[in-house]
Amino acid sequence: MTFKLTELWGHMGPFAQFIIIVMAVMSVVSLVILAERALVFRTSRRNSRRFAAEMGPLLARGDFEAVARAKTGGDMGYLGRTIRAGLAAYNVSTTDSDSRDEAMESVARSLERQAQREVQSLKRGLGLLATVASTAPFVGLLGTTMGIVTAFEQMGASNAGGIGTISTGISEALVTTAFGLLVAIPAVMAYNSLQGWVDARAVDVSEASNEFLDAAARALKRARAAAAAAR
Repeated sequence: MTFKLTELWGHMGPFAQFIIIVMAVMSVVSLVILAERALVFRTSRRNSRRFAAEMGPLLARGDFEAVARAKTGGDMGYLGRTIRAGLAAYNVSTTDSDSRDEAMESVARSLERQAQREVQSLKRGLGLLATVASTAPFVGLLGTTMGIVTAFEQMGASNAGGIGTISTGISEALVTTAFGLLVAIPAVMAYNSLQGWVDARAVDVSEASNEFLDAAARALKRARAAAAAAR
């Protein structure tokens, strides 16, 4: 028996082959999640940056009517959707003539709810990726255990203890262990990278929400002062 993948596959038992197939599926799943999330993150961040560049000056001046009328076109990204939710709450609060504190609380709650939705949307698929990363070594270990069992069965069947007698079982054990690590290591790296990206975007959304709250407070103060002067 030569130690090539094709030769090893041919000498593996059904259980070891099943373990390899399972880990191959887990590897494909992790790669699909990584590719899909990377594409979603890139697109969402680009759209959010475009929204910030176009609407940032208007929001800083408190020109919320211009922001509401603006046609951003297409997806606004996680940042645009969060700010739009806060802007909608601001318009409703000012229309209903709520007190200043009530209006700001309504805007803050709306921003927080939308921010949580955006973060959860960005995390989609990361739970499955974490599951692959954490379980792949144990699946490989299961194959390792069964490979050792096979080696002892071969030893008992032949009444001999030479390395040639147990080489097939030991090979199964080592190959399944290696496959488990090959699946788990990239999955762990991908999960940590994607989770770090989501955490960074959560900070961006939080900062943008606070900036919008400050701008809304200033705009509401000016509007109430103008209304009082008009009386």
